[in-house]
Amino acid sequence: MSTQSVNEIDLASSAFWRLPDVERDAAFAVLRSEPAPRYFPGGSKVEWGLPSGQGFHALVSHADVVEATRRPEDFQSGQGAVSVMDLPVEFNEAFSSLLSMDGERHRRVRRIVTRAFAPRTLDKLSGTIDQVAAELVTAAVRRGSGDFVAEVAAPLPLRIICSMTGVPPSEYEFVFSRSSRILGAFDPEYAAGQPDVATNILTAGADLIQLIDDLVKQRETDPRDDLATTLIQAEIDGERLTRAEVASFFILLLVAGNETTRHAISNGLLLLQDNPAQRDVLLADYDRYGGTAAEEIVRLTSPTVWMRRTVSRDCELNGRPFAEGDRMLLFYWSANRDEKVFTDPTRFDVTRDPNPHVGYGAGGPHHCLGAFLARIELTAVFRELLRQAPGLELAGEPERLASSFVNGYKRIGYQV
Repeated sequence: MSTQSVNEIDLASSAFWRLPDVERDAAFAVLRSEPAPRYFPGGSKVEWGLPSGQGFHALVSHADVVEATRRPEDFQSGQGAVSVMDLPVEFNEAFSSLLSMDGERHRRVRRIVTRAFAPRTLDKLSGTIDQVAAELVTAAVRRGSGDFVAEVAAPLPLRIICSMTGVPPSEYEFVFSRSSRILGAFDPEYAAGQPDVATNILTAGADLIQLIDDLVKQRETDPRDDLATTLIQAEIDGERLTRAEVASFFILLLVAGNETTRHAISNGLLLLQDNPAQRDVLLADYDRYGGTAAEEIVRLTSPTVWMRRTVSRDCELNGRPFAEGDRMLLFYWSANRDEKVFTDPTRFDVTRDPNPHVGYGAGGPHHCLGAFLARIELTAVFRELLRQAPGLELAGEPERLASSFVNGYKRIGYQV
């Protein structure tokens, strides 16, 4: 493998994101060795949402990602957290809700739903999550072979988040297909039949909004013990969420709440296949290492590769100046492999502790709302896999999702 020089690395090119992990890893190591975050101006055409002239500074060190995250007044999300390209505020909020809000508005909306994702609340769900994980793995073992993503990794978080929000089982496949199109919009498979990426995202989002509107109308006359009812009834200082705010938050829950955990589970399976000694450690004492293994999977695979921030005023970040309006991409994938923080950072170690990864964000107001839920789901599914199918093997080459934003797989063949 030849390592790219710093001038050859182009994070703004879709070609970079088609490179094997080992080559991307080497490129990020080169960037971390640089004295300052490198600026990528963008190409001459639109690539993964980046038109010419809308470049970004790449924050690749753990220290820079943590510092930017914990200074939301200087490094803001309101101009878009999941798109490098500047988009209308309405578009950002419609498709990323809390992720693209700042200040008091962000705090107001987040307070309404925080209780539903608190550890005390989610502990009550753990039995249900264990049951769903057991059912899915049992069915996979009975089949003997199939697609791990479709049969285990995807349905576990999908069923849990849909159950929490009030979406009925008849709509699970609908939610799965639309969320895949939104986060996989740059993958040719998910873009099939759409003229461009923006149209693909907009039409998938519009379909979800219609589903949400129908659900909200039902809950207005038939309230139940679910997040749909909580969202339409909740008040902060006498105000309720608007219909648009309810819809946008639902999209965030349904998309982020199942997509990122799906990819963490898929990546976790591949890590265990590639590291049989670590699998043996878990088999020997899962109760002791199941939790640390879940954290290590998220650290090493970083299902969300980056998030964007925009500089709100001239300021410094770890001694380096930035100007108002500068775009920054916080590369969690690179920060989680920073040699200054993690010993032997590319090694999968299910006993790693402490593990100060930034796979769920790095603290601050935008720390992942569903982090505790994801931990429960990951721990449950791998407990069942190791209990019921310790000899599970891969069948064929896994099919990767074409994306710079999400580190995931579309299909992983297996046999028991």
